Amino acid sequence: MFQPSIFREERIAVLQEMIRMNPFASLVSMQEGEIIADHLPMVIHPELSERGILRGHVARGNPIGKKLDDTIPVLVMFQGPHHYITPSWYPSKEEHDKVVPTWNYVVVHARGKITLHHDENWILSHLNELTNRNESGRKEPWKIADAPDDFIARQLRGIIGIEVEITALQGTWKVSQNKNKEDNQGVVKGLRMESSEVASTMAGCVTEHFDKPDSP
Repeated sequence: MFQPSIFREERIAVLQEMIRMNPFASLVSMQEGEIIADHLPMVIHPELSERGILRGHVARGNPIGKKLDDTIPVLVMFQGPHHYITPSWYPSKEEHDKVVPTWNYVVVHARGKITLHHDENWILSHLNELTNRNESGRKEPWKIADAPDDFIARQLRGIIGIEVEITALQGTWKVSQNKNKEDNQGVVKGLRMESSEVASTMAGCVTEHFDKPDSP
């Protein structure tokens, strides 16, 4: 991933938190000489290794179970908030018109060694963790134990567990750090006028990262 230094995020805790908040991933692997992408939620376990371990699952019928080349590291991509940025939001447009549209975005790439798990106890433990994280805070959180045992047993037989020990983490926060204060503030104002949750989130990212010491 191309990373101009001004947009690069290297703090492991920040990258792991972004993954935790945006768990739906694109898992890119090599299968019989072909690059394949699968899409699945993954749980980050920062406590299990220096950079963390990702855990997920796919259907047993997924070709990854038979065709995976586990000698080649996999790439797992997590997409955070993103939004179109119109040049009309830049005050500098009125001065010289030397402005163009762009796209602000937050993304994390994790690379590492993949292991496939067929043990049903491992898979059940992962599913409990995945479910509990996503049901937490609900008025009546659903638990796997709410379903009949025989039904869950059949479901487990149709699943393969996936584990990725992260060996490298890359983060890009492209959120208008390369703009001057006036244009940066214009982006924040424009995003807030969009009246959408995604735009509001991006406005917060722009404000937070402009205040970093390495911002212009």
